[in-house]
Amino acid sequence: MSQLCLPPLSLYLHVPWCVRKCPYCDFNSHKAPQALPEAAYVAAIKQDLEQSLELAQGRRLESIFIGGGTPSLFSAHSIGEMLTAAERQLGFVDDIEITMEANPGTFEQDKFTDFRHAGINRLSIGIQSFSDLHLQQLGRIHGGDEARNAVSVARRAGFDNINLDLMHGLPQQTPIDAEQDLNIAIDLAPEHLSWYQLTIEPNTEFYSRPPTLPIDDQLADIQDRGEALLSQAGFQQYEVSAFSQPQKRARHNLNYWQYGDYLGLGAGAHGKITIEEHNQILRPHKTRLPEHYMDEARAFTAAERVVEPHEMALEFMMNALRLVDGVSRQQLERYSGLNWAAVEEPIKELQRRELIIKSEERIATTSLGQRYLNEVLAAFM
Repeated sequence: MSQLCLPPLSLYLHVPWCVRKCPYCDFNSHKAPQALPEAAYVAAIKQDLEQSLELAQGRRLESIFIGGGTPSLFSAHSIGEMLTAAERQLGFVDDIEITMEANPGTFEQDKFTDFRHAGINRLSIGIQSFSDLHLQQLGRIHGGDEARNAVSVARRAGFDNINLDLMHGLPQQTPIDAEQDLNIAIDLAPEHLSWYQLTIEPNTEFYSRPPTLPIDDQLADIQDRGEALLSQAGFQQYEVSAFSQPQKRARHNLNYWQYGDYLGLGAGAHGKITIEEHNQILRPHKTRLPEHYMDEARAFTAAERVVEPHEMALEFMMNALRLVDGVSRQQLERYSGLNWAAVEEPIKELQRRELIIKSEERIATTSLGQRYLNEVLAAFM
């Protein structure tokens, strides 16, 4: 493995509480107590940050993502306190992107105006669907009207960079239903849409009691019609499930997909850090339970592993090949330490199957490869 170069650095902050757990969700989220321990949790985040400073290795933050859970359950004061600590300890690039997830059931005008003043400059709103029936099946706490209203509240609060999270392939959803959801989302004029298929994950309620989902032919029809609709509306697809207006790509997510580094702070948060001195990539993750994370007698980090050389090709490709533009030779060699020749054989086979296109300096999945991405990635195992 050749010498690694330090990639850009981002920060992920995890807020682990929700009003209630959705049956499809496999994230580290917990039902919120009557009174959230905001002060104790923010204090733990700040201490965790202080202990993680050396991992930054002199880099300022390019982006921050506050996810969950439902971060918008916290006060703007608590959110602002975490951002102030991050800026003081690490520093921000001048045009830093700071995103916070929010659910429509938690929107209040004054609160979101305060979030904007606290430094949040991008919102990611978890819509999932505009259909009251489908929202009920997904266990969401909001209805279609609240979902529409959330975007209006965000605009009035001063947000000019909004992502809407929208699912398709929902229980009993038809292609017409999915198209109607997209049309409503497009009419709301977000700068970005994350449009992705519902998958049934282990350790979820849907896994133990699976709902009836659309058949494969319907899913393919939904995908084809949806992509055409988004393209006609001026949204550019730049990743498997990410569509944006020009110049509005999600910079934080791009850093993940381009194999950048990120600090993960908060209960259950994961990180990825290049250690230039030891030519290693670390994958730390934090203790999962909020009460353990806030316990001063316990360590924040639950475990940490080094990415082994034989894992590197899959690690890198499972991120980079999600991007429509693919990955450059320079990115591969600088950020993974792999030589271009190390992936030559699987790439040739994928080219033969018309799943990959390759030039001297770049590889990318074809549209067919995007559809069968798991098969593409299997070639690098």
